[in-house]
Amino acid sequence: MSATPQAQKLFGHAEENNYLKCSSGIKSWLFTLDHKRIGIMYLIGVTVALFLAGIFALILRSELFTGDENFLTEAQYNQMFTLHGAIMVFAFIIPSIPAALGNFVLPMMLGAKDVAFPRLNLASFYLWMFGTAFLLTAMLTNGLDTGWTFYTPYSITTTTAVIYATMGAFILGFSSIFTGLNFLVTVNTMRPKSMGWFKLPLFIWSLYATSIIQILATPVLGITLLLLIAERVMHIGIFDPAYGGDPVLFQHFFWFYSHPAVYIMILPAMGVISELISVYSHKKIFGYSFIAFSSVAIALLGFLVWGHHMFTSGQSQLVTLVFSAITFSVAIPSAVKVFNWLATLYKGSIKLVTPMCYALSFIFLFGIGGLTGLFLGTLSTDIHLHDTYFVVAHFHFVMVGGTLTALLGGLYHWWPKMFGRMYNDFLGRVGCFLVFVGFNLTFFPQFVMGSRGMPRRYARYDPEFEIFHQASTIGAFILGIGILLAFGVLVHAVFFGRKIGGNPFGAASLEWQSSSPPSFHNFDHKIHMNAPYDFGAMVYDEEMDTYIQRDFVTPESPEVPAAEPTKA
Repeated sequence: MSATPQAQKLFGHAEENNYLKCSSGIKSWLFTLDHKRIGIMYLIGVTVALFLAGIFALILRSELFTGDENFLTEAQYNQMFTLHGAIMVFAFIIPSIPAALGNFVLPMMLGAKDVAFPRLNLASFYLWMFGTAFLLTAMLTNGLDTGWTFYTPYSITTTTAVIYATMGAFILGFSSIFTGLNFLVTVNTMRPKSMGWFKLPLFIWSLYATSIIQILATPVLGITLLLLIAERVMHIGIFDPAYGGDPVLFQHFFWFYSHPAVYIMILPAMGVISELISVYSHKKIFGYSFIAFSSVAIALLGFLVWGHHMFTSGQSQLVTLVFSAITFSVAIPSAVKVFNWLATLYKGSIKLVTPMCYALSFIFLFGIGGLTGLFLGTLSTDIHLHDTYFVVAHFHFVMVGGTLTALLGGLYHWWPKMFGRMYNDFLGRVGCFLVFVGFNLTFFPQFVMGSRGMPRRYARYDPEFEIFHQASTIGAFILGIGILLAFGVLVHAVFFGRKIGGNPFGAASLEWQSSSPPSFHNFDHKIHMNAPYDFGAMVYDEEMDTYIQRDFVTPESPEVPAAEPTKA
């Protein structure tokens, strides 16, 4: 089999022939330049990180079932919540949707053969592997007890493995930058000429906005972590007050990256939800341009609000007032998305299949997370709620409740495309129900605890908080069971699922015009360009058991009225 001209141009004869001769086996995966395989490797990696961080979380919740010491000392407890946060944030939440789902889907949504820089794409995955390995090394050596934020001056004086952990986060930052750069160039240079900016799927818009943040904000974190390492090794007096440094300066640097990083976590999730709401309502997305521009607005405003993490740090009243006002302004583009999703659902042909259940869960959880953020952005209430369990609950509702449910919804949406097999939708919905119930039972009581003054990161607590901690612990185990079931259903489908056609859901974006699973070059035929939410162009072919473009209907496959996407 000879290389196609397109493959010669993009990959060269040698690389395509290598793929054709060695399309299976570990070596073909380790050295692949295929964006789909790299996305799957990312997915496996971030899933392992999720389960590892989840185990730490269950250990924490088990220790907190009572207010007395159960099986962890205070020092061990500090290490456990630090490693849970560091692995969850840096190794799972930030790369999960952009690097895993984005890598697989983005080129096909553009009708492209691959990303702009396939080798850089593979390098970013190995950087992710190396960075995660450094975090695990910190766990296996002296542990880490600074919290995932590495706050000075404690991170300068502790004897735990701060250097290993910060080097891991530094390397993971480069992986994030490479991915963002690749996506920006791919969207700008490899989409078809007929695909203008306002014909892009909204998932592409969210990944584009995320990539801007990754490229502009991540270097700040890298420099900050290098300065922290230099401070520990050489005592140069940047953050250490003993040498004339300022520990609050570290917080400014760290949150200048880490608050935009919040949107690295949540913007891709919002893009996934835009796709799911539209497809499973079988209705054109409401307010397309507003949702698209809101992604860019969130990305830009995210750089201006880092100071709301520091209302109690002693900064001036004028500065805190400005940061508070800008914080409230970020709610506007987020609300634009939510209300447009609800307007899309209105009078839509809604199908409560598994991806749609996760999309609705996202709207509920993100809504609670966003509304509770208003209390933390208000100066008077933040003073009382700062560093309490209220902050823990708010953060998890936005980041974990948002990113995790969107990731699972996206996986259930694109899983048939990835592997060509359909999962058990009933068990998928059961898993979604357990995730939803378990998540709310875990974190709702923490709002109550926080408002009553329960500080976060404490291994021991007063008896009045015990009932809330016990409910939270029970919810955490229900959530864990739901996540296990959700992933178990997907893994089972890979080996035993029913084979399906190329487009089982009736989606209109370009990736569904490829075979399931896609071929090496993604598309084996001429792509029919259409609007990404033009569901009127889709018709169901009973013989092929898939939806096809109306323009592709042949005399052998007679035209039929557009049907609702319900063959899952």
